[in-house]
Amino acid sequence: MSQLIRLKDIQATHQDLIGDDYYDPTHKTAYGINEEKIGKIEGALVEDTTGRIRYLIVDAGGWFSSKEVLVPAGLARIVGDDVFFDSLTKTQVEAMEVYDHDYQYSYKEQYERDRQAFTADTLPVEDRVDIADHSYDAPNTLELLEERLTVNKDRIVAGLVKVGKHVVTEERNVDVDLEEEHANIQRTSVDRPTDRRIGDLDATETVEVELQAERARVSKDTYVSEEVNVGKTTDHHTETLIETIQREELDVDGDGNVVDREGNLVDRDGITAEDVRHARGM
Repeated sequence: MSQLIRLKDIQATHQDLIGDDYYDPTHKTAYGINEEKIGKIEGALVEDTTGRIRYLIVDAGGWFSSKEVLVPAGLARIVGDDVFFDSLTKTQVEAMEVYDHDYQYSYKEQYERDRQAFTADTLPVEDRVDIADHSYDAPNTLELLEERLTVNKDRIVAGLVKVGKHVVTEERNVDVDLEEEHANIQRTSVDRPTDRRIGDLDATETVEVELQAERARVSKDTYVSEEVNVGKTTDHHTETLIETIQREELDVDGDGNVVDREGNLVDRDGITAEDVRHARGM
C-alpha cells in the first residue's frame, strides 16, 4: 500500500525521484463549480514510490472560514496560475474531512474516504459523484495561450471652428453729375421809337429769374452681399499601432516527442504535459 507524502517533503528528500522539471501547483488560485473562487492550493500529496501527484490540498477559505481538504488531482483543470475544479460543490467540500498535516495518509485509505464523501446520503442527489480511477491522475492537458490585440476607437475634439462677424467702416467716393443754373445777361443796343415816357413805370421795376441748381443727397440701403454656411466633412486615415503580444507554442521534435527549452528529449516515465509546462516557466 503506497503512502502519500507532501510534495514539499519529497522535493527536499527525494529530488532524484521527481527531477527538476516537476509541476508544483502550490499557491495557485482555486475555483469550484461555475468558476466560483474558493481559495488557493496549499500543496499536494504524492505517492512515495512514484512521485505522482494524487491529491491537491485545497484551502476552501472562500466557502468556509477555514478548512483544508484533499481533492483528487484528476478533478482539476489547470490554466496558467489558476486551478479549476469544474464539478466541485460547496456541499461536497462540507462533507470532506479536514486535512490533518500530521497524519500519515495512504492512497488506499484516502481512496475509500473519497467514495464516502462524494456519495454520502447527506449530499443532494445532484452533488453525488462516482469517483473513477482516472480522477487521481494529475492533469495532462496543456493549454496553449496567446495574446490578441483588441483595438478600440475614441472620439476626441481635434479642432474647433468658430465663425462670427464684425463691422468694417470705410470711406467710399461717389461721383455725381449736378446741374446748376447761372444768370446770363445779354444786353443788346436798340434804337427804335416808343410811346412810353420815362417815369410812367415804377423806377424800381425789376425782373426776377429763378436760378436752379441740383444738390447731391446721399442715402444708404442695406443689401445681403454674401452668405456663409459652416459645415464639416469627415476624412479617413489609417494609423498603425505597434504592440508586443505573446503566445505559447508546444515544444516537440520532429518525431512528435516533447522536449525541454534546450531541445533535450523528455522521456521520464509518468511525466505529464503539466510537468513539462512548469519546467518551461508557463
